[in-house]
Amino acid sequence: MYKILIVEDDNTIAEEVGRYLMKWGYEVEAVTDFGDVLGHFGRFLPQLVLMDIGLPFYNGYYWCGEIRKVSQVPVIFVSSASDNMNIVMAVNMGGDDFITKPFDLEVMAAKVQAILRRTYSFSAPTSLMEYKGMILNLSDMTLVCRDEKIELSKNEYRILQTLFENTGKTVTREAIMKRLWDEECFVDDNTLTVNINRLRKKLEGLGVEELIVTKKGIGYRLGEL
Repeated sequence: MYKILIVEDDNTIAEEVGRYLMKWGYEVEAVTDFGDVLGHFGRFLPQLVLMDIGLPFYNGYYWCGEIRKVSQVPVIFVSSASDNMNIVMAVNMGGDDFITKPFDLEVMAAKVQAILRRTYSFSAPTSLMEYKGMILNLSDMTLVCRDEKIELSKNEYRILQTLFENTGKTVTREAIMKRLWDEECFVDDNTLTVNINRLRKKLEGLGVEELIVTKKGIGYRLGEL
């Protein structure tokens, strides 16, 4: 089942579109906190986004740009501002299509189906993980936080992936080491500590402290921030 995220300031339109798409078998969610569109995106992990242009706080172009930092999922702009300048801007910001308000629901659904079919017929969606507004991209080993994107080393990425997969739990040092290195490569316990410290410094550069919490004598867990 494909998941569709609706980012629409008009509740009536969002509800109407949502009900119609659910009749087609899609799983649909609508953003209600327009100051945290990227966070909602990371938690829901949709395969397509319907994006209004005129939104509170930041417009749809801004949020499309933020999504493009972590994912190439299709974004369809939906707006009554259908002049050439807005259409060109939508395309330049990474939009895949443009639907002008008011629109016919059948036409909208047909566009959604066509883009999903074209995008996912031969490839799987990008795999993302989210925690407290931070998005870990499993396909290119990057982390996006507070509008900044950083590249991770293979070990840093695997450490975060392991912790993200075990949110709310403490992961033992032994379990992390097994994830990082295969049996053919012996690495002493100190090497894990070095990797953890390097990752912490990189996160501190993003202004994120206490993401990785040490449970003395056991291992590590994600902090509450």
